[in-house]
Amino acid sequence: MSKPTDLVQGTLDLLILKMLALEPMHGWAVARRIGQMSADVLRVGQSALYPALHKLEQEGWIEAEWKFSENNRRAKYYALTRAGRKVLAKESEQWERLSAAISLIVSGA
Repeated sequence: MSKPTDLVQGTLDLLILKMLALEPMHGWAVARRIGQMSADVLRVGQSALYPALHKLEQEGWIEAEWKFSENNRRAKYYALTRAGRKVLAKESEQWERLSAAISLIVSGA
């Protein structure tokens, strides 16, 4: 059986895009916010987070800029692009349909 912290394939991209739709933030803040918003059920490690951020940047869905963090350290801040907002809307809609269908099966059995 899967562990509660295992993410469905492709879900991490959706979660990252959603976090960055809230506000631009650095990678560690993205992971922390995902944990907070999921009541610490979902935990994203650096080994998964940074390759995903890099991929999203390569796709043109997010853009990065070096800034100083709240700790006065240089950090790469990521922000959603217009293309990223379109992808987020589409992927969110697909996720809602998929999760509703799974819920019907699980709760109806």
